[in-house]
Amino acid sequence: MSKSTETKKARTAEISRNTAETQVEVRLDLDGDGKCDISTGIGFLDHMLTLLAKHGFMDLTVKAKGDLAVDSHHTVEDIGIVLGAALKEALGDKAGIHRYGNCFIPMDETLAQVCLDFSGRPFLVFGADIPKVQVGNYEAEMTEEFFRAVAMNCGLTLHIRVLYGSNVHHIIEAIFKAFARAVAEAVAKDARVKGVMSSKGVL
Repeated sequence: MSKSTETKKARTAEISRNTAETQVEVRLDLDGDGKCDISTGIGFLDHMLTLLAKHGFMDLTVKAKGDLAVDSHHTVEDIGIVLGAALKEALGDKAGIHRYGNCFIPMDETLAQVCLDFSGRPFLVFGADIPKVQVGNYEAEMTEEFFRAVAMNCGLTLHIRVLYGSNVHHIIEAIFKAFARAVAEAVAKDARVKGVMSSKGVL
């Protein structure tokens, strides 16, 4: 995995990961306005990442090529790995941010909640019973693996739960939107925060 050098704009990152299975490139600006350029070869994931950019108030570029002739597993997981690393790099020392984020998102019959903490301690609790079906060429069960990869590579404590829902598309979309809004809340700058939001003085 290669990391970009420091850029003039404060909260940006550009990271790539190349393996025998996938080639993934992510560019991220946490202080964007929802612009995105997404191409993963997985239509449903493109849709979800577009929602992430829009509802997370970030500019996001994701370019990925993977072994989709096998299935979507490697591509989805590796995009999560790179996105998590990009979030971590863009936040730097996390000075001045809220740190915590929480959001409920209703989508028709579905209600999802995401709570997160940019703690530096990676952990995922995934409380969503998603049927093992395909949405286009996206395996729905890969949703958990995507968010695990994000959390582990970002140093993010991430709790996801779906309180209820039956439509698989709605369930996954509500999760992504709730994640986007929770991230936006957590990374928002607050003049009241001096240094980092921790009594330890470091995250």
